[in-house]
Amino acid sequence: MMLVATPRIVRDYIAAIPRGQARSIVQMRDDLARAHKAEVTCPMTTGIFVRIASEAALEDLSSGKTLDEITPFWRIVDSRSPTAKKLSCGPDFIAARRAAEGLD
Repeated sequence: MMLVATPRIVRDYIAAIPRGQARSIVQMRDDLARAHKAEVTCPMTTGIFVRIASEAALEDLSSGKTLDEITPFWRIVDSRSPTAKKLSCGPDFIAARRAAEGLD
């Protein structure tokens, strides 16, 4: 059985990653599948939902929220990943956030 997560499930997973820790998208998919009693989580929709959660966090940031108030998507998006290049913040923002938390 395959789990097709929702943007909210993905966002909540990312938000629960503690400061100074990172997860891979593959690890997130495995964790979500296990949590929802599925064998796998759909890789395509998960990638889309990571991007949705990331862009929503960036919108919150541009609206005046602080880094501590937004979804810390840099804990799951590696600055060298294709996803990082597609985000409106670009890979440099992610690299800086990851470096500030000692993730890279």
